[in-house]
Amino acid sequence: MEEINGYGKEIIKLLKLETSPVAVGLVPKDGKIPEGIKRTEGGMKHCQMVDRVRSSGEEFYALLDDQTCKGGAAALGLGHMPPKLASGDFYYEKLKHFRTLEAAQKTIEGIPMLEAESMVGTIYAPLESASFVPDVVVIICSPKQMMLLTQAILYNEGGRVEAEFAGKQSICSDAVAEPYLTGKMGITVGCSGSRRYTNIEDSELTVGLPANLLKDLVEGLRAVVGEGPGPK
Repeated sequence: MEEINGYGKEIIKLLKLETSPVAVGLVPKDGKIPEGIKRTEGGMKHCQMVDRVRSSGEEFYALLDDQTCKGGAAALGLGHMPPKLASGDFYYEKLKHFRTLEAAQKTIEGIPMLEAESMVGTIYAPLESASFVPDVVVIICSPKQMMLLTQAILYNEGGRVEAEFAGKQSICSDAVAEPYLTGKMGITVGCSGSRRYTNIEDSELTVGLPANLLKDLVEGLRAVVGEGPGPK
């Protein structure tokens, strides 16, 4: 954990972040919540939990009953997608985001999601002080900081970062489920819910990174920001 916490501190320093990278742990149905971590008090949406932790420094876990956005909970494998979301009706009929129901359905079908009920809980903490090994790290940042993160993750092997998003279920699916499933960095522009119910600024974007890429990311950041290779 000392190494992981150290990566968190370096990311903050190198990117000049004003809030913390957020460590997110996904607890499988045959797993257990680590001892000593408290359960969140009161229900919140997953995006609200991430946003709260990045500023407050809290560490807590949440179960399905604590997740007030069931669509987000479904993306994280905690439950099933509510019927009106799964059918596309919510985005078509209520939000009027699509011309046809078929267009809404096509978009929903493409959202990365963990298998329903494969997870029993989620854990959240600032990366620099987390007491658990995360599965994914979520960083909310400016476009310039996003650029540096992109350059850093490509530092060792090159290539291109492939961003895939639809302005729907961003912090849950794009920033956590997709990196967890693909093992690659995910970038998202946000969604109506995360923009409305959190303090994420209009000028901020979100990156989700599998935790096993932290070492490569920090090594890349040291180089592209100009800090040198750093300690081995």
